[in-house]
Amino acid sequence: MKATERQKLDHIRLARSQSIGPVAFQKLIEMHGSASNALDALMDGPQSKKVCSESVADIELSAAEDFGASTLCLGFDDYPARLAAIPGAPPLLYVKGQRELLNARTAAIVGARNASAAGLKITRTLACALGEAGVTTVSGLARGIDTAAHTASVPFGTIACLAGGLDVVYPQENKGLYLQIMDTGLLVSEMPPGTKPQARHFPRRNRIISGLSDGVIIIEAAAKSGSLITARFAAEQGRDIFAVPGSPLDPRSAGGNRLIKDGAILTRNADDVLAELGAEMPLFHQQTTINEPIQSTSQEQHASTPAIKAGDLLALLNPNPTHMDEIIVLSGLSAERIATELQMLELDGKITRHSGGRFSRIE
Repeated sequence: MKATERQKLDHIRLARSQSIGPVAFQKLIEMHGSASNALDALMDGPQSKKVCSESVADIELSAAEDFGASTLCLGFDDYPARLAAIPGAPPLLYVKGQRELLNARTAAIVGARNASAAGLKITRTLACALGEAGVTTVSGLARGIDTAAHTASVPFGTIACLAGGLDVVYPQENKGLYLQIMDTGLLVSEMPPGTKPQARHFPRRNRIISGLSDGVIIIEAAAKSGSLITARFAAEQGRDIFAVPGSPLDPRSAGGNRLIKDGAILTRNADDVLAELGAEMPLFHQQTTINEPIQSTSQEQHASTPAIKAGDLLALLNPNPTHMDEIIVLSGLSAERIATELQMLELDGKITRHSGGRFSRIE
């Protein structure tokens, strides 16, 4: 059974009432049987002035419908079952795109915004391989690892969980990717349309990323990062946690390496993920591990790589030597520009040149 327009309005009113978070929302539904009954109870008590008005709820619902989004209410059949089972599930979700992806086998990929070339490489490799095996990638549309995961998995369908409203593009540089996902994948948000993302919204977004996923893969997470918040939610929700190991000299790998030490599944390639999710790698796919040289797949070549700023080039490097060709592919800059920037970084004492056209960052 799907929610009626009346039931959607009641859900919005209850969810947007003051002091009513996801946990309180569920308790009120359990106590009173429906959002409508819960609202009646609140209106008859001292909390009546804190209840969201029907006119405000109608504006929110109309904005979602005008944008072409679907409104999914917790407790109804079209709400994703995986997410409904987590503690503090969102009372309602706004979604736009291919809703059938909510029922697919899924794996989240999250990590550093200032990702290294090696981190971006394994992200794209994993996302492509998982897509070929029928596993949908879930991520948060942030810079770095999230962007690489979505870009590589667009041909297979990918789910982007947004911290702001469904109609708000953030970061703005990902507008093209956002439009691609809207067309072939799925956009998801619990926030009202028009909401600009704020710091407090991202942890809430992270619980949805893990909640929609069968497993969560961490790639390059510092000791204190939002990705580790996602991993914590995944543990609380009973999800498998995977982590790609990284250099102990790179601070971006500290969180992931710690997760492995604490019991996360060490992840070298997609087979390590698929074995736990009960999926199989297609015979036509040649698996690439994190120790092999980069080989762009057809999906990677199909997805455009946005050019980074030259000043951000250092962030692509880590203490492990990276080949110049790989830096060119991942940066989106010309070979001439890369050669010049690398020379300047070397003169500044920030990188080391190795044999075979490889470079590493000096920590």
